[in-house]
Amino acid sequence: MTLLQVCQSLYDSAVGTSIRESDLVFDIIESAHVLGISLLAGTVAIVDLRLLGRVLKKDEISDVLTQMLPLTWAGFALMVTSGSLLFWSEASKMYFNPMFRLKLVLLALAGLNPLVFHTTIYRNVAAWDSATPVPARARTAAIISLTLWTAIIVCGRAIAYYH
Repeated sequence: MTLLQVCQSLYDSAVGTSIRESDLVFDIIESAHVLGISLLAGTVAIVDLRLLGRVLKKDEISDVLTQMLPLTWAGFALMVTSGSLLFWSEASKMYFNPMFRLKLVLLALAGLNPLVFHTTIYRNVAAWDSATPVPARARTAAIISLTLWTAIIVCGRAIAYYH
């Protein structure tokens, strides 16, 4: 079975059809998706802006990260759950949508960025937690993160305009 056939099966399924044809369900899921991405991107932005020395300058980076992480994961869970349901309802359309494909690539990169950050520069956070400015690699990770999440949001919005 090809990926297109899988997408078509999802699209044609009872769940996909129910979501797509409901007067309310699709809109509720889409609203939840926007709330999830807002929560995730907002908390990520706070951490990134702290790394760049733009906000919460008196707070240690590890404290900011510790406080934001539960909200970030909540936003991620809501975003993935609602996004999966939205995809399910329009899978065959999304298969051909270049903005959806670009969004998926950007999401993968946005997932790799904190993985690399936490397994490299953040391992030594105790040495630079209150430093001004923070190490260049941490600032670079923050800039990459802000850029990726902005692009993801733009691509997500652009999906509606590419058929």
